[in-house]
Amino acid sequence: MKYFISLTSFLYFLIPVHAEWLAFRGSLGNGSSEFAGPGKIVLKGEGSWVTQLPGRGLSSPVIANETVFLTASSGPNQETLHILAFGTEDGKKLWERKFKATGRTICHKKTCVAASTLASDGQLLIAQFSSNDVFCLDLLGNLRWLRGLTFDHPNIANGLGMSSSPLIVGENAIIQVENDADSFSFGLNLTDGTTSWKKERPRAANWTSPISLKYKGQEIVGLQSKEGLTAIDPKTGENLWAYQDGASTMSSSTWTKENILLIPSNGLTAIKLNSNMLEFEHVWRENKLKPGTGSPSSKDGKVYVVNNANVLTCASVQTGEIIWRLRLEGPISSSSVLGGHYLFVFSETGLGQIVDLRDESPRVIHSVNLDDTILCTPAVSRGSIFVRSDAKLWKLVGI
Repeated sequence: MKYFISLTSFLYFLIPVHAEWLAFRGSLGNGSSEFAGPGKIVLKGEGSWVTQLPGRGLSSPVIANETVFLTASSGPNQETLHILAFGTEDGKKLWERKFKATGRTICHKKTCVAASTLASDGQLLIAQFSSNDVFCLDLLGNLRWLRGLTFDHPNIANGLGMSSSPLIVGENAIIQVENDADSFSFGLNLTDGTTSWKKERPRAANWTSPISLKYKGQEIVGLQSKEGLTAIDPKTGENLWAYQDGASTMSSSTWTKENILLIPSNGLTAIKLNSNMLEFEHVWRENKLKPGTGSPSSKDGKVYVVNNANVLTCASVQTGEIIWRLRLEGPISSSSVLGGHYLFVFSETGLGQIVDLRDESPRVIHSVNLDDTILCTPAVSRGSIFVRSDAKLWKLVGI
């Protein structure tokens, strides 16, 4: 169904948009921010705030135009889907949109229907839920279109819940809905939500997210599965090449500025793309760099991995050589993020840990306890950290 743009949303597109953290693991998709992060954070520092959220949610915050956006699900069966917007300065709720799920809302108790992180291009928001409902809104909350994918494909669901996050590339939203039954990836047109292309994918439960690979003005998309990673043309869905040596179905791959793709495969495997991004070569493989639930982060030629034993490892992107290791307090489900010289990671118990990467022997220099279950990956923006639990959204400002 098409929805016409209101005068309000038309005028909105004339306003300059400040894009800061636009998708899962940030605008670069590798957990790093162009903004410096704080070395110390406090719960009640000047500029910090906390606000209540409805229901449940594992989705990470995304930030654009001095607004933080995220999703939630509520109701006895999590059938009510929420998309919310808050001002970054004071945490005031700017708007909230509610929809009813059209697909299955059955999930493992540790996850929920609002597990996928929003994606934005700085003007539109794409929200994907475990019920396989997809919504497109502008940043003022005006609905542009919606798709209930289970109407056409009733078997794209599993009993544990879906959590792949969408990706916006050019004129399409890339949507991964992969599981043990019918398994697909879609390119949905941003203008009206119609299907630009649809691809059959390996039949296996898969919680990884599509990733953008950018180099010298070119952009392709990587789709990860238990079989490996397939690179596609985001306009047509055409296969370009495939890495076929298996991959994780939980932690996602990481793209680096060195034109190297880090795939959670046999530990961690690095492949380097050629200049036209149509061929690749194996660079290295290190089984000691196998990530846990969270995805690797990368910045300044280094990759950072947290394993299932809660050990943070730093290694060279170029060679895979391990530089240092540090044990953190866990358990940790979320991905680490990077801002300036600091790495940030939150444990499931709500302990936020900050590591100063300038030290020869890095250590946790500061921690803050939110005393709540944290499963989402935080966002870094302008010297602040944004992180959520089921019930709360925090902005933590540095001191």
